[in-house]
Amino acid sequence: METHKQLTIGLFGFGVVGEGLYKILKQKPSFNATIKKVCIKNPGKRREAPEELFTTDRDAILNDPSINVVVEVINESGPAYEIVSTALKNGKSVVSASKKMIAEHLPELLELQQRTGESFLYESAACASIPVIRNLEEYYDNDLLHSIKAIVNGSTNFILTKMFEEKLGFREALDLAQKLGFAESDPKLDVEGFDAVNKWSFLLTHAYGIVEKTENLVFSGIQFVQGRDADVAREKHFDIKLVAQAKKLESGKVAAFVLPQFIKQDDHLAFVKNEYNGVVIESGFADKQFFYGKGAGSFPTASAVLSDLSALRYQYKYEYKKLYHHTPHELDG
Repeated sequence: METHKQLTIGLFGFGVVGEGLYKILKQKPSFNATIKKVCIKNPGKRREAPEELFTTDRDAILNDPSINVVVEVINESGPAYEIVSTALKNGKSVVSASKKMIAEHLPELLELQQRTGESFLYESAACASIPVIRNLEEYYDNDLLHSIKAIVNGSTNFILTKMFEEKLGFREALDLAQKLGFAESDPKLDVEGFDAVNKWSFLLTHAYGIVEKTENLVFSGIQFVQGRDADVAREKHFDIKLVAQAKKLESGKVAAFVLPQFIKQDDHLAFVKNEYNGVVIESGFADKQFFYGKGAGSFPTASAVLSDLSALRYQYKYEYKKLYHHTPHELDG
């Protein structure tokens, strides 16, 4: 019987997620994975880890033949793509949490995976702790996926929850989200829907075999939702949520968009509050299935990275079945 491989990891980024992963692996020596080097941008920062672990030279990881896995959890899309593509070409498996980078470079990343035969896994890029990609890949590998709708951005969901439940104004709710670390210092990516549509673009690939640039998807964020909208919704027993949705039409094409929506209070997604994410999948014969979990934060995101690392020990890779083994669906409009 084939035993699983020992993972020697080169880590890029030691922010919230990178440090979370480092702490988890230290607590789990039985996991058979060690971080050999961490590449960081600012060497002067104090970090809770031995100094010799860190380097500012990305080649110290990318050109080290003893490192067989690269974990990339940095913020900038351009450098992230360079790191991931070089690692794959150098025969290393890659785990990434960079949704913007994946959304911007999906066609190239698909081609690189086919060409190199290496695994590129990114469960943590979609809904942090919810295993939605692997479920779409493995469990819904048939033509019965009718629709999928989801709350995929924890920051906007947190803001909307505070506007609804504590009657905060939009600005106050956003300030609170930033203070608690759920929203970036530049909140535009979250608030205006860019983060949600980035995630949605590659979830559509796993759900329906659609490979589409984000600018071709209809999306808006919550920047125009005001306190009085919340009042009207509350009176009529609705919530307002930023919902990513994809639905198979009678024509066989798929309608996909990310927009604020009124949600009935008995809807599964109304149950999803604060920084949590939720995914409702409707498929033939199975009716509705609901996935729920934390969509942001250090340990929830690191837990998804860990699950990808765990799969790598058994040489797991995405097969993109809807894209390569079925006739991919087309986007409507």
